[in-house]
Amino acid sequence: MKKRTRWILLTIIVIVVVIVVAGVIAFRKIEENLNRLAALEIGTVDLKRLEDGLYEGQYESFPVKARVRVTVEAHEIVKIDLLEHVNGKGKDAEIIPQRVIESQSLQVDVVSGATYSSKVILKAIEAALITQ
Repeated sequence: MKKRTRWILLTIIVIVVVIVVAGVIAFRKIEENLNRLAALEIGTVDLKRLEDGLYEGQYESFPVKARVRVTVEAHEIVKIDLLEHVNGKGKDAEIIPQRVIESQSLQVDVVSGATYSSKVILKAIEAALITQ
């Protein structure tokens, strides 16, 4: 009986250790991605080079993801549809497309408290327009 109890206890300890190690690894990966997002530079787009049309782009850095469709007419961004936005507390960043339209630039202020989502949305817009 003692031998069986020891095996059960040992199994429980191993399971707990595996769960803790997996949690630490996941936390570090998320922290690394968020630090990279904080330092992410947003490029510039030459609207004069863009033809009228619809442009799609996406950007993902776990745990945030965005996919957009940008409408360009007469070398101006006239509409940005946020097709997908996976976020934690970054829902407030969904104002970013409107800021880009108003300024006709990707160089807009990010939303305080939603910095990571703001940058991911901007990078998705950049991906849509730069790759063309």
